[in-house]
Amino acid sequence: MSPVQQPRPALARRLRALRETCWPDAGITQAQLAQALGGTRSLSVSLISSWENFDHPVTPPTKRLVAYATLFATRRSLDGKTLRVLPVHELTDGERTQRQELLEELLQLREGWNSAAAPPAADMWRFDEGQDITIVCAPLPEQYRQHLSYADPESADFVSLYSYADPDALIELFGHIRARNPDHMVRFCTSDELTTDHYTTHLVLLGGVDFNSVTRDVIERVDLPVEQVGRWDDAELGGFRVHEDGRPRLFEPRLDSRGHLLEDVAHFYRGASPFNRMRTVTLCNGVYGRGTLGAVRALTDARFRDRNTAYVQKRFGDAESFSIISRVPVVAGCGLTPDWTLEENRLHEWP
Repeated sequence: MSPVQQPRPALARRLRALRETCWPDAGITQAQLAQALGGTRSLSVSLISSWENFDHPVTPPTKRLVAYATLFATRRSLDGKTLRVLPVHELTDGERTQRQELLEELLQLREGWNSAAAPPAADMWRFDEGQDITIVCAPLPEQYRQHLSYADPESADFVSLYSYADPDALIELFGHIRARNPDHMVRFCTSDELTTDHYTTHLVLLGGVDFNSVTRDVIERVDLPVEQVGRWDDAELGGFRVHEDGRPRLFEPRLDSRGHLLEDVAHFYRGASPFNRMRTVTLCNGVYGRGTLGAVRALTDARFRDRNTAYVQKRFGDAESFSIISRVPVVAGCGLTPDWTLEENRLHEWP
């Protein structure tokens, strides 16, 4: 076995360090950890030992790393001499953040361990040669830009991007698509600037039905059991309604009592374009802007895009169209990239 193919001990070392040094006064044993991670069906001590073995480590499955991250995200997992994995909904916002950061670290160590064996996932933002791509944003509504001199074409300080909704998602996605398709024509425009020829390129739509008229046009023409409940004014919460088995379900964002966003909802859809069957249409949408950015970053963020792309390929295979609605946690005002490999982050999948 060549050095490149040898299992790396970094994950094993980290797992042992969590048990021994996260709460050094607790003296957590492998037996305690086996019982806590196994729940009602305790794992064997030898299995925990194999995960911590530096010389001949065994790769833990992803769901066990999720349990590790949840357990070590909070000292509340340890009640006296009893160790248990708390339900995620019982974690505080700070503990959820700690859990997410620890899980990202463990998954990265696991992926590095298996990188020689697993081929890289295909980039979903790479398009065939000679095929143009058009990114369509909503124009920022007049009531939001009427006091911005930079958004006034008559002003000497005019900057066109100030008239775009979701500029952060646009900048993130435009840079990534240009990097992946250096010889393609990649344009961006607002929905009211779209020309007839633009409609028949690969379309990428940012933002929802309340601001982006092209998103409305596409949603009306594709087979998709997801309906966006628009935020037609600031008092409305909005969300995504799913129609399946005759029972509608509404996925809404979460705000605190002061109106601060705690969790947005993102919708990602990819399918054949209703305007040109030989091209695709992709929808990156959120109830708020952080959701739209989260839908974009799910497949552009270097820490998540490979695993999310691999999940899509495994889950949907060769399906012409697919859709994922996911959570986008908001911490300190920033939306976190959704990890689609975690079941709790995926609110709805279609087909």
